[in-house]
Amino acid sequence: MLKRRFFYFIPYILGIFFSVNSCVALSNSRLLYWNSEAFERLSRSESKVDFYPLSNHFQSQMDSFLCGPTTGAIVLNALRMGKKGKILPEIALNKKYRRYLKNPKASSIFRYTPENFMDQRIQKVKTLEELYGKAINKDQDFGLQLQQIHEIFLSHGLKSKIRVVTENLSDETVKSELISNLKTKDDYVVINYKRSVLGQKGFGHISPLGAYDKKTDSFLIMDVNSSKYSWVWVSSKKLIKAMRTFDKVTNRGYLLLSDS
Repeated sequence: MLKRRFFYFIPYILGIFFSVNSCVALSNSRLLYWNSEAFERLSRSESKVDFYPLSNHFQSQMDSFLCGPTTGAIVLNALRMGKKGKILPEIALNKKYRRYLKNPKASSIFRYTPENFMDQRIQKVKTLEELYGKAINKDQDFGLQLQQIHEIFLSHGLKSKIRVVTENLSDETVKSELISNLKTKDDYVVINYKRSVLGQKGFGHISPLGAYDKKTDSFLIMDVNSSKYSWVWVSSKKLIKAMRTFDKVTNRGYLLLSDS
């Protein structure tokens, strides 16, 4: 009789087990925006070398089209600011205020900005006017595609390995490369992904990756559009799916960047 009663409870026990595991899976796959739980993930992460220099040089994009150039400025500053032999672009004080200074030159700072990321050297790749919608062969192409920002980084003298995430590039390979980069100093990951796949509003977007959390199998996107979304942890599966989406010419993907 006791055995029969036990068997009656088996479906309920299994139901509880699978519902608990479903909750764990759900919590790992949901987007986790920047809060105390998100900080806990960062604290325990063993793949977060990139986070600190990126956060030190972090800046938010000033309009809807500057995610690529803003990301580029952050990465270049992280790689070059304070490094011996590296000369950064000069940002001079406005003429209106320089006239009050005995030594106006002393007021200058040296850093990359979204504007000088798109300087004269990269005009053959894309101009700022074209980024904002000036037609290229009668076709508008807002923002930057993966191949375009790759070529701009090369124009700035960086080493850039471009990875277009197609069906032929396995999830395991993508994940391994991203984690490896996040564990080593002086190299960075820039991702190009489709927001809607993550459940966010918007289209294609570019931002740097800051960390990986093994326990939840999730990556930290340091979103440069802080007026719209804060930094967010995204499951590796969902992130790769968001990169494995078509842009104007090819699929989106990521860049592995270091200085030459």
